[in-house]
Amino acid sequence: MVNIMVRWCLVGLFIAGLPLFKGMEVKNTAIHPFYVSVVELNHNKKDKTIEVSIRIFTDDLEKTLKSYGGAPIDLTHPTNKAAADKILNEYIQHKLQIRIDGKLARLDYIGFEQQLESTWTYLEIKDVTSVKNISGTCSLLYDYQDKQINIFHIKDNGQEKSFKLDYPETAFSY
Repeated sequence: MVNIMVRWCLVGLFIAGLPLFKGMEVKNTAIHPFYVSVVELNHNKKDKTIEVSIRIFTDDLEKTLKSYGGAPIDLTHPTNKAAADKILNEYIQHKLQIRIDGKLARLDYIGFEQQLESTWTYLEIKDVTSVKNISGTCSLLYDYQDKQINIFHIKDNGQEKSFKLDYPETAFSY
């Protein structure tokens, strides 16, 4: 929420300053002062799963997936949803590994959806009755921007712990 408010304040300041540039050619570029993704891991004891939600700015993700897969991709209006799902899943599987109690977990891809300027991607880890330790590595969008920050929110047993990984840092542990 704070990130969205900061972006809108910056957009407002930019628009307010446009009359100062009257007569100058201004290219249509997005104001993008930071590069952040948010990864949420929520242990759902009832379903014996860990729900994984990843929020990434759509424009950054599309540019990353283009260089990763070699072809342009439009996540807002995909012409081939199955192909978009496939490349997004491959990328995340390659860049995010999670260990539950020391054992590498299998991330089952569920899908993605658009929400404002972000893409939410959903995955699930099945058959998790209890958690003593969650750890792993994450290098989401590190191949796109060396200013990338990946923030983790891990929820288990009514407790929440957060971590911030600044490029090139990749390891986290709870």
